[in-house]
Amino acid sequence: MSSEQTAHKHVPASFFGMPLGLVALGLAWRSAAAIWSVPKSISEILIWSGSALWALLFIIYLGKWLLRRADAQEELQHPIQCCFIGLAGVVGLLVSIGLSTEFRALSVGAFCLGFAWTLAFAVYRTGRLWMGDRSPESTTPVLYLPTVAGMLVTASAVTALGYRDWGQLAFGAGLFSWLAIESVLLHRLYTASALAPALRPTLGVQIAPSAVAAVAYLNVSSGGADIFAHALIGYAILQALIVIRLFPWLREAGLTPAWWSFSFGAAALPTAAMKMIAAGDGGAVAVLAPYLFAAGNLMIAAIATVTIVLIARGRLLPG
Repeated sequence: MSSEQTAHKHVPASFFGMPLGLVALGLAWRSAAAIWSVPKSISEILIWSGSALWALLFIIYLGKWLLRRADAQEELQHPIQCCFIGLAGVVGLLVSIGLSTEFRALSVGAFCLGFAWTLAFAVYRTGRLWMGDRSPESTTPVLYLPTVAGMLVTASAVTALGYRDWGQLAFGAGLFSWLAIESVLLHRLYTASALAPALRPTLGVQIAPSAVAAVAYLNVSSGGADIFAHALIGYAILQALIVIRLFPWLREAGLTPAWWSFSFGAAALPTAAMKMIAAGDGGAVAVLAPYLFAAGNLMIAAIATVTIVLIARGRLLPG
């Protein structure tokens, strides 16, 4: 690859999906260690690795605004790529959860940065969407990221810091945003033209909202493994089955970092199931949890392998 080609490459905001997946998987392993005999060190390795990658990408993203402002502004105005900018805050919130048990000061710092970024971007982006003038073709599941993912993870993060009542407010914001956006998204998928191959992996995000909502609900409520928690997990499993059915169509995207879109849901779904077991659930979810955990690990391991292949081929960064 020539130096001229390299100069035209930059790190996109969508790369925040990588630490998102790593930290979320680390939290899944932490939940697993609470109910099963699995090594606790795996959780710590994943959380700290994801946290370090998040910090690096955050610095790179800020540097883009200083050194490549035109690229940063173009990304901010892009109807699809802009939504990934909100992930910078969401990952910070997940890092806050991961550090909350042993590193209170670092956890609070990550929470403050993550929440401020998440709320500011969610309000900015949603306000822009309310202004209209948007083509149906630019409506993809990444619309969930700024508000739905942001507020649901905020609910879990603020609860981890000891403020459950504030977490319940954030849960409501995320839950009802999810329901509103999902109706718009499904209408687009049912009635507009098919997603372009490069955008199809974003359908992996579809697994995440109900799974992340289940985790948040279990964190902010005192009801434990009730019917609503079961319903949220059931819907997440349905979404996962639909996405599996679509895999031959999705794989037309080829090898791309966009497959990290699957990682959040792949980690959150087993986390919700394992939290329900910890809350005393011994029924259907307890039967499914080991399989969901294994599937989530295999999925993220496969995505990480794709990423390594792209790095080896010098094709990780977009042109």
